[in-house]
Amino acid sequence: MTVLQPPVQKNNYYDVTVEDLTHDGAGVAKISGYPIFVSNALPQEAIKIKITKVKKGYAFGRLEEIYQPSPYRVDAPCPIYKQCGGCQLQHLSYEGQLLAKQKQVQDVLERIGHLKDIPVHPVLGMEEPWRYRNKAQVPVGEREGGLIAGFYQQRSHEIIEMKDCLIQQETNDRVVQKVKGICETHGVRSYNEKSHRGTLRHIMARYGLVTGETMVVLITRTADLPNKKQIIEDITTALPEVKSIVQNVNPQKTNVIFGEETKVLWGEEYIYDFIGDIKFAISARSFYQVNPDQTKVLYDKALEYAGLTGEETVIDAYCGIGTISLFLAQKAQKVYGVEIVPEAIEDANRNAKLNGIQNVEFGVGEAEVVIPNWYKDGITADVLVVDPPRKGCDEALLQTIIEMKPKKVVYVSCNPGTLARDLRVLEDGGYQTVEVQPVDMFPHTNHVEVVSQMILKEEAGSR
Repeated sequence: MTVLQPPVQKNNYYDVTVEDLTHDGAGVAKISGYPIFVSNALPQEAIKIKITKVKKGYAFGRLEEIYQPSPYRVDAPCPIYKQCGGCQLQHLSYEGQLLAKQKQVQDVLERIGHLKDIPVHPVLGMEEPWRYRNKAQVPVGEREGGLIAGFYQQRSHEIIEMKDCLIQQETNDRVVQKVKGICETHGVRSYNEKSHRGTLRHIMARYGLVTGETMVVLITRTADLPNKKQIIEDITTALPEVKSIVQNVNPQKTNVIFGEETKVLWGEEYIYDFIGDIKFAISARSFYQVNPDQTKVLYDKALEYAGLTGEETVIDAYCGIGTISLFLAQKAQKVYGVEIVPEAIEDANRNAKLNGIQNVEFGVGEAEVVIPNWYKDGITADVLVVDPPRKGCDEALLQTIIEMKPKKVVYVSCNPGTLARDLRVLEDGGYQTVEVQPVDMFPHTNHVEVVSQMILKEEAGSR
């Protein structure tokens, strides 16, 4: 049997035309059908590349020269864009980003889900696609005896110092820099991953877009924080918008940011913010969408697809702190939400109470266990909403949906690939995908959020 050799060799140069973008924002060129992935390259570009790594089925190349640029190519405004791993698409105009994300969703629906002729609408983008993130969590290191805070360089744990991030709320940038300076003044040393010594691992700032309230979280290796009293005094004096200072202790040798112990050093345990008319209490570890403006766009579309009249029972799988559940409860008769994280359900119940919403009920556990048990107990849904993690829905949950036969399924996804896979399962189980709406929650990154409407085929036939 003849083993075909790749048509390229490491360190050689080639002229290629870029055909597509990968889901992580790299350009894709092909030589004799063999794919080569090139960072910072865009579709339609004629370029010169140097091959940096060769595998059996694909290679990686470095962009050396652009002979013919894409009509959507722009200069990235961020000075550390090429080093920092936070954004992937600043070299692509915003119009180009929205077109690329629409194509990405369409392609995976066809390739993975074998779903053709499904309307994939133009991506709902932002009028002002900068300064949207309401949470900054930055690693802290040391250089030349001083503290630095920033982002990890692509594919490394080398910290690139960042004083001004163009996708962060300016308040967060200012808070992180001020807190870093105060900690440095009071002799706090940064955590060292290699030696597992030092104190300060990360600084996190959370900002309420509507309320203006800010929370500071210091993530430390040790429970002891040197000069804690003076640090608190300096933060509250310098940053009057801060309503909460929290310490999280993570003594483990791990890349996971948070440890198990969280304690309030000063002020409130929560800050507050609104999405639409609904108020949310946000703790240090709450999952709360980082782009609340676009979250409102996403949830309004989910509500539209649910088509509620006030008579329906709705189940919200993967409900988190109740964000979608509380939106749905405004138009439904009853909403049941389920989430595996107990603290998230505590937050969900608190948020329901905060808004005086009484027609919701939350359960703790795996959606694929709790919802089948509800079904056995006679709780069925007219509309079922899922918003799973990147890995998509558990197979047992998909089978329960097929058995339960809600008239509509609204699928919110942060991963078009697993969305396409799960839509295929539901289609084979008796559902029809009506339409798909991508929403740009994270401009200048490769991520795209999607909301899809499905109806029971027997319901479609009876219309």
